[in-house]
Amino acid sequence: MADPSSYRPKPGEIPDSPGVYKFRDEHRRVIYVGKAKSLRQRLANYFQPLASLHPRTATMVTTAASVEWTVVSTEVEALQLEYSWIKEFDPRFNVKYRDDKSYPYLAVTLNEEYPRVQVMRGQKKKGVRYFGPYAHAWAIRETVDLMLRVFPVRTCSAGVFRNAASAGRPCLLGYIGKCSAPCVGRIDPEEHRELAEEFCDFMAGRTGTYLRRLEKQMALAAEDMEYEKAARLRDDIAALRRAMEKNAVVLADATDADLIALAEDELEAAVQIFHVRGGRVRGQRGWVTDKVEAVDTAGLVEHALQQLYGEERGDAVPKEVLVPALPEDADAVGQWLSERRGSQVSLRVPQRGDKKDLMATVARNAQQALVLHKTKRASDLTTRSRALEEIAEALDLDSAPLRIECFDISHLQGEDVVASMVVFEDGLPRKGEYRRFQIKGFEGQDDVRSMHEVISRRFKRYLAEKEKTGEWAVPLDGEAHDNDGEGPARSGEVPAPGEGRDEDGRPKRFAYPPQLVVVDGGQPQVAAARRALDELGIDDIAVCGLAKRLEEVWLPGDDDPVVLPRSSEGLYLLQRVRDTAHDFAIRYQRQKRNKKVRSSPLDDVRGLGETRKQALIKHFGSVKRLRQATIEQICEVPGMGRKTAEAVAAALAQAAPAAPAVNTATGEIMEDGGSTE
Repeated sequence: MADPSSYRPKPGEIPDSPGVYKFRDEHRRVIYVGKAKSLRQRLANYFQPLASLHPRTATMVTTAASVEWTVVSTEVEALQLEYSWIKEFDPRFNVKYRDDKSYPYLAVTLNEEYPRVQVMRGQKKKGVRYFGPYAHAWAIRETVDLMLRVFPVRTCSAGVFRNAASAGRPCLLGYIGKCSAPCVGRIDPEEHRELAEEFCDFMAGRTGTYLRRLEKQMALAAEDMEYEKAARLRDDIAALRRAMEKNAVVLADATDADLIALAEDELEAAVQIFHVRGGRVRGQRGWVTDKVEAVDTAGLVEHALQQLYGEERGDAVPKEVLVPALPEDADAVGQWLSERRGSQVSLRVPQRGDKKDLMATVARNAQQALVLHKTKRASDLTTRSRALEEIAEALDLDSAPLRIECFDISHLQGEDVVASMVVFEDGLPRKGEYRRFQIKGFEGQDDVRSMHEVISRRFKRYLAEKEKTGEWAVPLDGEAHDNDGEGPARSGEVPAPGEGRDEDGRPKRFAYPPQLVVVDGGQPQVAAARRALDELGIDDIAVCGLAKRLEEVWLPGDDDPVVLPRSSEGLYLLQRVRDTAHDFAIRYQRQKRNKKVRSSPLDDVRGLGETRKQALIKHFGSVKRLRQATIEQICEVPGMGRKTAEAVAAALAQAAPAAPAVNTATGEIMEDGGSTE
């Protein structure tokens, strides 16, 4: 526990201007980000006697080891920078709302030649129009099914669309009138796009004008005695009204607004958002968070607004945002929202009428969400705590291992040897900190030697990071010094998907040590891991292995394993950690193998792109026939110059021919087809 006075800035060092500040711990990880109108006044509040601070604030300042700040010109800039840093550094003491699920949206892919209506989850894509979020995907499909008879927009996948186009026959929806069948040319791209835009207008709440137009067309058809057309329009109007009834009118003035309500106690807070468009509730979502910082309702609202609109632009930010309490810097937040929308946004607390009544409904939903979350979490926390305590007792650890790292080796008959590292904190996976390794220290299959190499490389990186911060003075060898922020590309570590190469302060790095290292294997693997740590002078990290055969737990230097009861929560957690590392390693090994299988000698030809590679294969029919061709014959392929043709011939001459394909049913050796192997 650090003494805040040890890193308190000197008087006069802190500027009296708006800015954003970061507290870092001893490992240089950012643990808290905040903003202030006056950095001097705000930071002075953190260096009061600990007894006068809120308990959560006291915990933060004693965990921290340094504080930094950045001066900005306006409060709006401070708000934006605070949001960016919270997203970038993921500080442990900042309130962060997390979705308990991925909400489905109704999406219209206006970025395609023939826009498609579909259900989408996850990150939003440019050029796609979104409506929602909805609570359930089936609710979207029911709405779309009703509207397709009026707006027969394409809903099929790209593969189905291509197959129908090549066959010249539409799918079933095209035959029953729920698709305009652009795949077979029943409607041209411009008409189909106009249909998709009308669909979007209706979903955006502009329903009255369209319904009146249909009613007028129905009346004219009846007057002209076109009764079949009038009946069809009548059914279309009824379908649209049924779709509209699924979202009851809650605000009579066709308001576009988001209503945000909170339910909180001393430890946690739940937020619920109702998305109202055209006076109707178009979507609902909610988050729950731990109150890890000393924050009031206004602060929670500000964090919720940052989370909700930090990545949004244009109409995704509504004209009106209704909240239970205004943030401290309400004007700055309102200006920030207006900038993101591109026009004025009203941020206020509803005082009377329908909006206040609807806010009460949103608040009741938030309260129910908090109660449900606490009911679920009570059992989860109890189980995880018991599992960590059982592991600590079985392995004779001083305290529960809050951070566990597990390593596994994977290969295919000694080829493509790789390793994985997975991280569990508080009994839960931290996927952003997973790592993958290529074994490069030797050739062939040797799981024990591979485990030693991986453990050594991982903790050399840890010691190198400690050396950067001045916590470690022992000289390291060249590899450890070489493993800086760009080290993975040179030393063999491969970042997991979605993992950034970050500089100091970011959480996705090797700088934070575990309390327990678990290896997939028995005595030999455990001994190798312990030896690697001993060689680096690390003696404060426990090591164990979990053998698959009898699920025995092995400790370094012990001749007999530790056998945990089959019903033990501790054993279940160790199995989950081990299995996660095993699956992660296998996935990486398969990726490498598949990449090798798909490789071609043509891949090594500099300047030869995918288009010209396909042109070569199409012209000659196979790599085998291309290998037999002369340079002059290669030059006959459109787009191929003599220099490139010579490079192609040289690459094919150096590459060994692939083994012939065999028909496993007949034993016949097959002619090399169009493969690029």
